[in-house]
Amino acid sequence: MPFFQEPPELKNAFVEDRALGSWLRRTLPGDVMNDVAPSLEEMGDLARGSLHALSRAHRLDEPRHVPYDAWGHRVDRVEVNAAWREYARVAAEKGLVATAYERRHGAFSRVHQFSLVYLFAPSSQTYTCPLAMTDGCARTLEGLPSSALRDEVFARLTSRDPARAWTSGQWMTERTGGSDVGLSETVARRDESGTFRLYGTKWFTSAVSSEVALTLARPEGNGPGGKGLALFFVRVRDDDGRLNGIVVHRLKDKLGTRHLPTAELTLDGAVATPLAGLSDGVRQMAPMLNVTRTWNAVCSVAGMQRGLSLARDYARRRVAFGSLLADKPLHLETLADLAAEHEGALALALHEALLLGKSETGTAMPREEAALSVIQPIVKLFAGKTAVASASEVLECFGGAGYVEDTGLPALLRDAQVLSIWEGTTNVLSLESLRALAREEAGGPLLEMAEERARSTVHPELHALAKSAADRLRRAVEWARTTSGESRPALESGARRFAFALARALGLSLLAEHAAWCLEHDGDARPMEAARRFAERSVEGLSVATDDFARVRALALGEALPSPRRR
Repeated sequence: MPFFQEPPELKNAFVEDRALGSWLRRTLPGDVMNDVAPSLEEMGDLARGSLHALSRAHRLDEPRHVPYDAWGHRVDRVEVNAAWREYARVAAEKGLVATAYERRHGAFSRVHQFSLVYLFAPSSQTYTCPLAMTDGCARTLEGLPSSALRDEVFARLTSRDPARAWTSGQWMTERTGGSDVGLSETVARRDESGTFRLYGTKWFTSAVSSEVALTLARPEGNGPGGKGLALFFVRVRDDDGRLNGIVVHRLKDKLGTRHLPTAELTLDGAVATPLAGLSDGVRQMAPMLNVTRTWNAVCSVAGMQRGLSLARDYARRRVAFGSLLADKPLHLETLADLAAEHEGALALALHEALLLGKSETGTAMPREEAALSVIQPIVKLFAGKTAVASASEVLECFGGAGYVEDTGLPALLRDAQVLSIWEGTTNVLSLESLRALAREEAGGPLLEMAEERARSTVHPELHALAKSAADRLRRAVEWARTTSGESRPALESGARRFAFALARALGLSLLAEHAAWCLEHDGDARPMEAARRFAERSVEGLSVATDDFARVRALALGEALPSPRRR
């Protein structure tokens, strides 16, 4: 009989992911944890079961643009596969958007929501994209005065009824590019009835199959730049299904996210409603971008978890050179590095979700509000970039099988690549983090909270790691302050190094704090190994090797590690 290697088996990520479970137990009050745990376990089962099966069955069923019907009428219909229709139903019923706005658990509702997203995302063929934009649109509308339009659309965007629920697009990118939205060429003109109609081309519009969209346009007579733009609401089709002055030219042929219908379209008299005045549209976008960037970060970390989970399971099955990969020290080193990076990114993303929930419910302290303004671009850029590196390493863990499409593994890498591009590239967000640091005077609050974590962490080694994190954060903040007063070119050229230094310092601070809790409450030393390794990877040079095989194995394979006895 020929010998075949066993394929990896997908697990329930809520049950398997020790980092997620312990972080939720530490952060959420007991009654909240007990209330949300069943929904998270259910989502974990769906993601490893029926949703994953759908994504595999419809792996090759990409969206299709139908420009004309059989009789020559322009219809621009976009057809998606059956899996996408099921994702829409599950997302509505399980409250992947609604949970954030029902606020059943107050400030912790965002943590609950993004934990659901974390579990759902890797089995959703990027259906998280329209959900993220829907959430961003809902957040924008929530901050506006009540009106018939605002109230109806908000209710539909946050509905749990699949028959009523809408999703929203976010149409910002034009032929002039995506990052510098101030160059937008779309014009808003009033017709004889006073109604605004939009004219222009949107070069990259994700989720074109959504019912509504938010977009930028320049009202006639307004000046240049972002201040002259206004934020508009658009219904994509009327009640009879006819497009609202929109022509879809084509669907984009993309590297990844191929099940997501991304279109190039022209607005040719699309009826639109200004949402918040006729200027300052870029500023009006801020609540939406803060939400979508959080989704981006959480989905980045979710992809990392999926790849790591599959690689861990495969290591326990794959026999090479006479033994399992799980028994080979060098392979365990690779998995341990992946695990440490995943846990650092997860700590950052969940911390951001907690601060976002506090901000939206008015319970954030002033220093938390200031810190959040820097954390949002920092976490997105770090998680997005780390997800790409992680996916590449995961594919290598499978050898040639990692390069074969029908294993599903290459999609992890192709879909990860966009996460460092969407919602602001790494360089754009690095510069934005510097501006936020100066604008909000956030350096002090960030450093103050890191120093508090260090003081409260009594375990000697973890205290040293937390103190090191605070010291690194202080050096990054001082560099930004000093350089901003000396040389603008030097500040800009160092922005990326600054951003990653800040992200890794903050991540280490959070990991050390969490590891101390896990030692005390779970008797688990594995999170301490994650903090150690994350710290080692945060500095240049060769990582400090260890001959403690149990420590490496526990982190590499996601196993518990009994706490060492104190002397």
